[in-house]
Amino acid sequence: MVSAIFPPGRVTIVAILNVTPDSFSDAGRFARPGGRVDVERAVDAAALLVAEGAHILDVGGESTRPGARSAPADVEIERTAPVIEALAKRLDLPISIDTRKASVAEAALGAGARLVNDVSGLRHDAELAGIAARAKAGLILGHLRGDPETMQDDPHFDDVLREVGDELADSVRRAVDAGVAPGRIVVDPGIGFGKRLKDNLVLMAHPRELGDRVGHPVLVGPSRKAFLGTLTGDPVGARDAATAAACAIACFAGADGVRVHDVAGAVRAVAVGRALRSAREQGGARR
Repeated sequence: MVSAIFPPGRVTIVAILNVTPDSFSDAGRFARPGGRVDVERAVDAAALLVAEGAHILDVGGESTRPGARSAPADVEIERTAPVIEALAKRLDLPISIDTRKASVAEAALGAGARLVNDVSGLRHDAELAGIAARAKAGLILGHLRGDPETMQDDPHFDDVLREVGDELADSVRRAVDAGVAPGRIVVDPGIGFGKRLKDNLVLMAHPRELGDRVGHPVLVGPSRKAFLGTLTGDPVGARDAATAAACAIACFAGADGVRVHDVAGAVRAVAVGRALRSAREQGGARR
């Protein structure tokens, strides 16, 4: 399927811009005294991500790390809407709002966002799909069972690729039924969201199979996640090399996009992954 969000011929790089005080990787980076967001600093950081090669900026105002409690919608809006408005005025690229809440999505789209990234796949707030449809916005549908506060409490899959594929297909059906154009939908298997180490590895190794099953482009988000720390022993702040390796391999295996903190590293990683994927495909065609 031709995607209006992830154009063919490239691996789309989605840059993470968290404006939260409690995200697992970059908590409080843009916080002012009293908890307000330093909009100017956030926009300057975003401009650097764009200069490094980001195609989409994903702005988040609620931490969805394991164990995190939900932020009230008005707090999310207060954190994200001013940043999105400033970004839309200064930078010429799509801006995404990372939220599970329809009211937050609506405020962000009104401020200039063009995509909604819902890690819950419409399971947290079914009204979000209608908001995206009316705005003709892109929609990234993630896979998550439960919520961030409890998602790592003994997760279990018998066949993770099949189950995640089936549940994402259900999210896609909900979005299309609400009026979202199929070409504006991307799916995300939810790396680190209610998954065991082996589940994350299977999903990272088979993005093309997942995309074929669901019929939509696949975004993977391994950036600095705990499973990389389990594999390497590295703390959160030292996981960019492992993230780049994961991005290169996922791209080689068919991922259509990667969501990352370190854009410069991801640009190089996906260049290698794409080249190897192309060589494999051309070699197969000759045989």
